[in-house]
Amino acid sequence: MRLIASCLFMLLMSATPALAYIGPGAGAGVIAVVLGVIGAFFMTVLAVIWYPLKRLFKKTRKKSAAPDADGNPVS
Repeated sequence: MRLIASCLFMLLMSATPALAYIGPGAGAGVIAVVLGVIGAFFMTVLAVIWYPLKRLFKKTRKKSAAPDADGNPVS
């Protein structure tokens, strides 16, 4: 176990930097993808949870507002 840990440590310490360049277009693309995923998550929550709850609240509000003698809903 100690041999494996020391070999792994030596392997990690001998890593050389990658001489690579990532342009600004890649960074903008990453930001766009992250914002798109976050936006899709919130739109999913809105579509799956909020709209059915809104409809349910609207139905219960209509049922609880019984009309008075003149036919006007009582608040």
